[in-house]
Amino acid sequence: MKPFFELFDHTADMGIRVRAASLPELLAPAGEGLYAVIGDLEPGQTAEPLTIDLTGDDAPVLLRDYLAEILTLFDRDARIVTSIEDAVFTEHRLTATIQTATLDAQRSDLHREVKAVTYHGLDVRSIPGGFEATLIVDI
Repeated sequence: MKPFFELFDHTADMGIRVRAASLPELLAPAGEGLYAVIGDLEPGQTAEPLTIDLTGDDAPVLLRDYLAEILTLFDRDARIVTSIEDAVFTEHRLTATIQTATLDAQRSDLHREVKAVTYHGLDVRSIPGGFEATLIVDI
């Protein structure tokens, strides 16, 4: 299964549905979906790689926490994830080394502000051929 995301409308919010062959492969399209809600984002100068290391009680909350981390990175430092390396994603742990770049504000087109990745409707489930995640973002 090729990883992908799709957006869907949700009352006063926006939904992101992601499918991939494995849990670690959900990370890239989930991030792409989050950025697509924000706008057409173009990377600028490459920044230092970062390691994200999260523990929790279940995969849906870990995925939500990962997206909250990269949303904070975007809001605070105007940085976007350009690639993910060495990702490990299980029911109780998510670790990944992410390569980031600064946002090229002149080439990017911002559509809306994402205030938060919510717990509402949060789900990661096994499907034939892989996994599907559903997330709702507050816009």
